[in-house]
Amino acid sequence: MADNKNPKEIVITVSERQELKEELAWREGENAARITASIQEARGFGDLSENAEYDAAKDEQANNEARIREIRNILKNAKVVESVAEVSRNLTVSIGTVVDLEDDKGDTVSFTIVGTTKTNSLEHKISSESPLGEALLNHQTGDEIEYSTPSGKVKRYTIKNISVKKDDSKE
Repeated sequence: MADNKNPKEIVITVSERQELKEELAWREGENAARITASIQEARGFGDLSENAEYDAAKDEQANNEARIREIRNILKNAKVVESVAEVSRNLTVSIGTVVDLEDDKGDTVSFTIVGTTKTNSLEHKISSESPLGEALLNHQTGDEIEYSTPSGKVKRYTIKNISVKKDDSKE
C-alpha cells in the first residue's frame, strides 16, 4: 500500500519541462485572453441563468485555471532528469525509460513510461501514475511486478530490459 502522507515524486525530462513551460505561457497568456473574451461576449447575450455560451466559457476558464495550477505544481516539485546518461546510470524504471516486459505466457511487450500529460496508448506510452506505470517505477531488470488492472484483474510481468530513448533535450 502506498504511503499517502508522502507526495509522489514527479520526474520529468528536460524536454518535458520545456513543453510544460510553453503550455503554461500559452494558458496564462493567449488562451486566458481568448476565454476572457468569450465570457465577455457571452455576457452580452443577456440572462446569465439561461446562457449556455456563458456557462461553457466559465467551465473552460475553470479547466484552464486548474491546468495552470497543475503545471505550476509539477514545475515546482518535479525532479528534472538532466540527461539520458543520468537515467542510464540508475538502471531503474523512471519517466523516460522504455521497459520490456514478459508475461507468464512468455509474451513480450514494451512501454515507455511518461508523465501524465504524455500518455498515448497507441504509441505504448503509459503514465507513471497508471496502475502498471506505478507498479514498474523504481524496479530493475529481472524484477517481477504485479498489479491490478482497473477491472480488478491481477497481472504479473518480469522486467526483461530497461533502456532510455534519446529525446530532443540538450545534453
